[in-house]
Amino acid sequence: MSHPLIKLENAGLSVQNRWLVRGVSFLVNPGEIVTLIGPNGSGKSTTAKMALGISSPSEGKALRAPDLQVGYVPQRLNIDWTLPLTVRRFMCLTQKLSSMEIVTPLERTGVAHLLDHDIHSLSGGELQRVLLSRAIALKPDLLVLDEPVQGVDINGEIEMYNLILAIRNELNCGVLMISHDLHLVMAATDQVVCLNGHMCCNGTPVAVAETDEYKHLFGNRVAAGLAVYQHSHDHEHLPDGSVRHADGSVTDHCHPDDGHHHGQEKSDA
Repeated sequence: MSHPLIKLENAGLSVQNRWLVRGVSFLVNPGEIVTLIGPNGSGKSTTAKMALGISSPSEGKALRAPDLQVGYVPQRLNIDWTLPLTVRRFMCLTQKLSSMEIVTPLERTGVAHLLDHDIHSLSGGELQRVLLSRAIALKPDLLVLDEPVQGVDINGEIEMYNLILAIRNELNCGVLMISHDLHLVMAATDQVVCLNGHMCCNGTPVAVAETDEYKHLFGNRVAAGLAVYQHSHDHEHLPDGSVRHADGSVTDHCHPDDGHHHGQEKSDA
């Protein structure tokens, strides 16, 4: 059995005496897809940074495979749009690529015809595909995608998920995905990790293809690529930030040191 590409063991990060996220445990193996979900400010990006070694955990462990090659697709791209920058030049900004290493991934994502177009002239969907091309140019061991379907419609979402799945199959890379959607996830996801300042629950999604309601709404083609994640929490986050537990008690938080179980139970999905 292969070793994990990345692994978190009860990891948490505290900044200025405030916990950004805590009690997170998961791993990503080669060829495996793990999706992090949670509301804004729940610690998804912080968790990914710990897993990648960008931030060191304040508690717990973050382990990575030696010489891990990572491809990253950011949620946002901050470029001075007044500067002329073609797709060709953008592909090589921080990495040295041959002509083949530039063109092949662009062909793989269906945007090779944009090679000499200015980055600022691309549509949102085209830019996402260029970012994905750049991330896979050097055939990474791990592909990290920060909300890759943000701002696209349901058909664009399923097309992107199918493309990610095809790339995973071709490269046998692990995939760590951050998603803004708390319920709909990529059907090929092996594990969903739900965060809200800590690890609320984790489990496997249920294929939408098995759900008549989604097939009726979106059709079989869309349903085949999406899945529903059924949450299984043993607590409720209240508007003031406190937590109501299954026994009715209310505490400031639900981390291990407060005497309550902190939600790392398997989903029954």
